[in-house]
Amino acid sequence: MPKVFLFITKKGTWIFLFYDTDSTENRAHVHIGKKDMDQYCKIWLEPKISVAKKGELTEKQLKQVLAVVYKYHDKLMEQWKVFKKGGKVKMQTINE
Repeated sequence: MPKVFLFITKKGTWIFLFYDTDSTENRAHVHIGKKDMDQYCKIWLEPKISVAKKGELTEKQLKQVLAVVYKYHDKLMEQWKVFKKGGKVKMQTINE
C-alpha cells in the first residue's frame, strides 16, 4: 500500500495513499484518512477533483483534505502516473 503523503497538522496526521488494488482502476484518485479510521475517503483527481466516497470524515475534515488535494494536485497526479506504471511512489511528509 504505497503512501503518497503524510500531511501533518497541529490536529493530527492525514495519510494520503494509493492501494495496490487501485492499479486496475484507470481514473486517478487518492484515499485519505487517519491512522485510527477504518474507512478512508476517496477523492477523484480527474477529470476534476471531487469526492467519490466520504468514508468516516466529517464535513470539516473533508473540507480540510480537499484543500490539501487542490494545493498538491500536481504532485498527486505525478505520483499516480508513477504508481500506474508500476514504479515506486515517493512518500513525502508535509508539515503545515
